[in-house]
Amino acid sequence: MELKDAVAVVTGANRGLGRHLAAQLVERGATVYAAARRPETVDLPGVVPLRLDVTDEESIREAARTASGATLLVNNAGISTGTPLIAGSTDAVRLEMDTNFFGTLAVTRAFTPVIEGNGGGAVLNVLSVLSWLHPAGLGSYAAAKAAGWALTDAIREELAPRGITVSGLYVGYMDTDMAAAVPADEKADPADVAAQALTGVESGLPEILADETTRYVKQSLAASPNAA
Repeated sequence: MELKDAVAVVTGANRGLGRHLAAQLVERGATVYAAARRPETVDLPGVVPLRLDVTDEESIREAARTASGATLLVNNAGISTGTPLIAGSTDAVRLEMDTNFFGTLAVTRAFTPVIEGNGGGAVLNVLSVLSWLHPAGLGSYAAAKAAGWALTDAIREELAPRGITVSGLYVGYMDTDMAAAVPADEKADPADVAAQALTGVESGLPEILADETTRYVKQSLAASPNAA
């Protein structure tokens, strides 16, 4: 899709990758609703701050009413609690699934009729290499992102007849607050990842693989899991 003159809603746009996505959309000529649970934390010039909590259905409905001209939805909001599936807190596991899977689904369901009513457009889901790679220590996050992969593939087929393309962005560690403890040389530049993502949306790519680690893991999916 053409991003110039698009009307974009970016969730989790107050920091990290979401902030870069919102800023670059403005640079590409889009009108941007920068969504966050606390819109007063959005400090980007040229955007419209929008209150949106992906775990709050009424907040989602109100955001869809406000951003009624939307043609692009970027599902970027997410959390990582570092919770294993067996030893970890069940509440933390539910929170990750509620945010990273059910939140993405709820926002997409709310904005689908909006985008369709505006003549069609696109959805970009920000996922992870951990959609395909499932370390035990990050089991909760990996499970939620694996579910997000399935969601992205399923709604791509479901929304195509409604004139909406669906892309998934897959990436490893980025230089953001979420990966603050990771050495710098192991992290991708979120500005570069955002640029790849938006170019992929413009090209209608179903999957955008933003770093070498992700490309390697995707190519290795057919391999048998290592024995314990």
